[in-house]
Amino acid sequence: MNFSEVFKLSNLLCRFSPDGKYLASCVQYRLVIRDANTLQILQLHTCLDQIQHIEWSADSLFVLCAMYKRGLVQVWSLEQPEWHCKIDEGSAGLVASCWSPDGRHILNTTEFHLRITVWSLCTKSVSYIKYPKACQQGITFTRDGRYLALAERRDCRDYVSIFVCSDWQLLRHFDTDTQDLTGIEWAPNGCVLAVWDTCLEYKILLYSLDGRLLSAYCAYEWSLGIKSVAWSPSSQFLAIGSYDGKARLLNHVTWKMITEFEHPATINDPKIVVYKEAEKSPQLGLGHLSFPPPRAVASPLSASESKYEIASGPVSLQTLKPVADRANPRMGIGMLAFSPDSYFLATRNDNVPNAVWVWDIQKLRLFVVLEQLCPVRSFQWDPQQARLAICTGGSKVYLWSPAGCMSVQVPGEGDFPVLSLCWHLSGDSLALLSKDHFCLCFLETKEEVSTAFRQQDSHT
Repeated sequence: MNFSEVFKLSNLLCRFSPDGKYLASCVQYRLVIRDANTLQILQLHTCLDQIQHIEWSADSLFVLCAMYKRGLVQVWSLEQPEWHCKIDEGSAGLVASCWSPDGRHILNTTEFHLRITVWSLCTKSVSYIKYPKACQQGITFTRDGRYLALAERRDCRDYVSIFVCSDWQLLRHFDTDTQDLTGIEWAPNGCVLAVWDTCLEYKILLYSLDGRLLSAYCAYEWSLGIKSVAWSPSSQFLAIGSYDGKARLLNHVTWKMITEFEHPATINDPKIVVYKEAEKSPQLGLGHLSFPPPRAVASPLSASESKYEIASGPVSLQTLKPVADRANPRMGIGMLAFSPDSYFLATRNDNVPNAVWVWDIQKLRLFVVLEQLCPVRSFQWDPQQARLAICTGGSKVYLWSPAGCMSVQVPGEGDFPVLSLCWHLSGDSLALLSKDHFCLCFLETKEEVSTAFRQQDSHT
């Protein structure tokens, strides 16, 4: 495993292009386009203000830079570096901006969610969509780019409108039986739309493309409900993370629950492998010690190496007692992600913040638990295989696959707190993001990585 040099970064804005050829990053008001393999700078653009959001077009030919404070969007071209576009929303303001799937239209949401403005880069025409709802996830496109589903709020009721992306004509408009719609998401195959309600009422609704209600699911009442939702890449399963600390799986045939995964604080089953991260004790002789000790020795929690040890059961996990009288309590399943082959589901229970649970979807059982020394900030699956990358805000990145798991120290002077990460399309590299810097981690082939996993497992 090799690491690149460290580059400057602002606001964790670092994105690989969809075709995997380029890497875009931001340093305050500058946009830097690099070759994803060599990291050589290809283009450097200066925006009118500090960049708060970037997004690649689906064909990797354009990059959108949004400056919400100024109500501005600037677009840059990779094919024609001298070409650029500026969109000014003026007094209407700007709170969100995104590409349409064709990469030739930009959807801007104005302040107070008064409307969505659709700007065409080709014809310079403008369309307006009224009544977008201010919610957690109110806009979603089908994977094939043909349809847009939009959550709306009008006359104190929730609605969903489905638009045809080719001409932005309204295809279907229907009301939803929700108190306060929180999110919508298409299944990967584009056939079913999931709509879920506020956390105060447990309800998830499933609609067909023509607006028919296929099913409604409610696990319980009179308690905090849905916290996270994820479709499997195969569209066969819908995972629902709930505030009661359980992840429930619905099947795509009857839309009934086929199982629920509990997240107990103690793992009693001896068949479940629990990996615990442990600090490696430094092997230093007295003759090698200096006084005062160097910073790497003086601050072992941030810079020392760690390893995984297999815990013998029963295993008690570190838990947090949630503050019940505050909004958004730290409890329940806050993160869900399926592996690209739909064989595994990774979850995090927010009141067991240091643990990542990996479930075997074929056998519908717990496969492995990884307990870190610090709370898990983010995890993401390799786009090409069942390999999970985890970060905890420390200077290490963690990798798990069915072959085993490993902890890798990010090299370099000083600390590099990994706050977020993102995979390259090929799965051969991984961008590690800290507050002010980023670097790339280049991974070896499958065989070499499997060997490294096995070697680290043998040491534990």
